[in-house]
Amino acid sequence: MTLNSKGLALILALIIAFVTTASLYLTPGIPERTIFITFSLSFLSGFSIIRVMAELLFFKEIKKIYTALENVQDQKLASLSQNKKSYFNPLKKINQEISNYTDRKQGEIDELKRMATFRREFIADVSHELKTPIFSAQGFVHTLLDGAVEDELVREKFLKKAAKSLDRLDVLVQDLMTINQIERGQISMHFETFDLVELTIEIMEQVEVKAKEKEIKLSLGNSPDKYIYVSADYRRIYQVILNLVSNAINYSGIGSKVVFKISNQPNKVLFELTDNGVGIPIDHLKRIFERFYRVDKSRSKETGGSGLGLSIVKHILESHKSKINVESTVGKGTKFWFYLDKGKIEPQHKPLNIK
Repeated sequence: MTLNSKGLALILALIIAFVTTASLYLTPGIPERTIFITFSLSFLSGFSIIRVMAELLFFKEIKKIYTALENVQDQKLASLSQNKKSYFNPLKKINQEISNYTDRKQGEIDELKRMATFRREFIADVSHELKTPIFSAQGFVHTLLDGAVEDELVREKFLKKAAKSLDRLDVLVQDLMTINQIERGQISMHFETFDLVELTIEIMEQVEVKAKEKEIKLSLGNSPDKYIYVSADYRRIYQVILNLVSNAINYSGIGSKVVFKISNQPNKVLFELTDNGVGIPIDHLKRIFERFYRVDKSRSKETGGSGLGLSIVKHILESHKSKINVESTVGKGTKFWFYLDKGKIEPQHKPLNIK
């Protein structure tokens, strides 16, 4: 039998009425009419008050709890809402605990759904990125095996193309391993003090040939005798700057400019890289640091790379307790910048020759 507010009120009202009437009945000289009226009034008033109070303060809240538990069981957590604060609700603590629990569980479910979507997209992206170099190398090798190997010119040409495809595949695998190791904490940052200006010049010299092919001018906005020391992982910051400048060269038009600027701030060192290339649409800016995300997917083969460069940049700087910032205007160019800790001890250095 299920007890509701009406049944509870009926039982309690009868008990109150009987107790009250019994007290009057045992008192000498009380008319029977008075006893009957007292019984009726006690029963009606008790029934009304008890039912209203039980419904508002007890059964209504119990019903909410059962509904909440049913929704939890059916995983309909999003349909639950926070109960309004009531100072007369004796069950508000239980309801609040249930609301907090459902909020946590809904957050976990949303995160699991987001991760499941991410995994599906990641697998699809990896498959796509791996397929292109594998199929290219496979095609060249099979062509050679089918008889083209006898032609020396064709053999050399196809072997070079197959090697280029395999090199691209190697870069992709290495970048994937790097991101995975950083995320899992398997790569620790080895902090040391070094001159960020000198490191930048070294990278500029490395990409100079590639820049000249597109008639892109690289320049450093620091004086030749300027030394700016940072405390960071030399190898990883080298990787960060190289990825940024490579992107700038790949996505800048012929005759563009790429400008580096390194400056001391009150507590940090600021690194900036600015180009006057095609720019990035505002709706893409928040996603360019995602794995395999490309603003212009049609240029992915032309520009090369693994599609993981900016994602690696983001992870490395986060490991340095910093972050990569970006602002861009379509048709005018893009600016990336980040901060690093200053080097506490300046090492011995040699004068730099900047041409």
